[in-house]
Amino acid sequence: MEKPFIPKCSQDLWFGILISFLFCFVFLSFDYSTFWGVNNGASLLVNKQNYPVGFVKNQTVLSTTQLIPDSCSGRYVYIHDDLPSKFNSDLLNNCKFLTRGTDKPNLCPYFENWGFGPAIENTEGVLANTSWFSTNQFTLEVIFHNKMKQYKCLTKNSTLASAIYVPFYAGLDASLHLWDSNLTVRDASARDLNAWLSKRPEWKTMWGRDHFLVGGRISWDFRRQTDEISDWGSKLRFLPESLNMSMLSVEGSSWRNDYAIPYPTNFHPAKDSDVVQWQNRMRKLERPHLFTFVGAPRPDRQNSIRGKIIDQCLASSVGKLVGCSSGGIKCDNPASVMRVFQSSVYCLQPTGDSYTRKSAFDSILAGCIPVFFHPGTAYSQYLWHLPKNHTKYSVFIPVRYVEDLKEGLIEKTLVGISKEKELEMREEVIRLIPKLVYADPMSRLETEDAFDLSVKGILETIENVRKTIREGRDPSIGFADEDSYKYTFPKTLE
Repeated sequence: MEKPFIPKCSQDLWFGILISFLFCFVFLSFDYSTFWGVNNGASLLVNKQNYPVGFVKNQTVLSTTQLIPDSCSGRYVYIHDDLPSKFNSDLLNNCKFLTRGTDKPNLCPYFENWGFGPAIENTEGVLANTSWFSTNQFTLEVIFHNKMKQYKCLTKNSTLASAIYVPFYAGLDASLHLWDSNLTVRDASARDLNAWLSKRPEWKTMWGRDHFLVGGRISWDFRRQTDEISDWGSKLRFLPESLNMSMLSVEGSSWRNDYAIPYPTNFHPAKDSDVVQWQNRMRKLERPHLFTFVGAPRPDRQNSIRGKIIDQCLASSVGKLVGCSSGGIKCDNPASVMRVFQSSVYCLQPTGDSYTRKSAFDSILAGCIPVFFHPGTAYSQYLWHLPKNHTKYSVFIPVRYVEDLKEGLIEKTLVGISKEKELEMREEVIRLIPKLVYADPMSRLETEDAFDLSVKGILETIENVRKTIREGRDPSIGFADEDSYKYTFPKTLE
């Protein structure tokens, strides 16, 4: 009997049905949200997260389960590495023209070791054996640049950046021309910088309000308000483009887009243990002097209280004076200055040529409680680095006018502080040390240093500007306004 005839087309039909079934099964099992890029309204076909450059190298489609938290989100910084060399490295290469008015003919030695200066070989038993350098305050912008090059959240993609860092050595450039009677020459670099920045695509993102630069001089040196030759400084911060940028410097002006960050000290730890060992050492010291002033008088300044402070130090049996102009001590010698501060309970910090002093940070480094006479010396300046409650780490003797500093007032005030309060303040001062030093850029401390807090502060500031824009408000309102609060005495003491 012959086998029934089964047409070939029937076999093909059943095979087609089987393949269709398998295809439908696979399709229904597939997470179509990833195919269409739908995930709560956000497309995943394009990587819009702030991943480090190269994070998603060969992958364009990500499911929600594949997303890895980005520790740098909101913290990316883009450096204008393409900034013409005349704005930074050329200044270092021609450092012989940068003078500092001391026994050193120029600033060249201070650019060694990432801007920390030469390592101190002879610590005289006062300093730790390592991590101490002959650092000059004017090299802050070089130190900051070298630290920023090692910042862990750098990006080469400016669209991912939360902030744009402009590595212009504003202070070094200004020092070449501050005394020049030709204002065109004095302002040339500032105008060239602004012209260059304003043509960059990064500028148009927020018209410069996400840009910041760092200066190793007080910000007043960049805020000449008139075109009178006798007026001091350059016009950098009053040029139209600069009004949109923020500046970090050792002393902020009374304008809101100027921010103060600590003067560089001579201590640049490479390890957390360096900091801890130094802190423990400061806790154990004997301090025979109740108060000390290290500095020189300012006879040419009518409102300077330094003359009266010197008189009170000389008249006191518990005070010590180290006159930097007397030749009795080399005030440029870190070991000599630190020895005096380490032997003192309180260190007097009056205003000098400007409101702030590097000495204030040197004294804190030595565990010496600073005594301030004007709010603009610290309290209204270093808001990212010092406690808001200044009574925790310092003594405030408000002196609005020279005549307010009555005879014997300093000793009377300090003697009246209890031993318990003194110990509490000193402990707070010692705890502040890691926040006020610029650590070795080739290392990374567990604790935040002055650089870390400065970057965190400017990132938060720029994010507040973004928030203003998102809310539909004008970001220019108040951004670069003058704020006299920084130099106003409080009506009542905290």
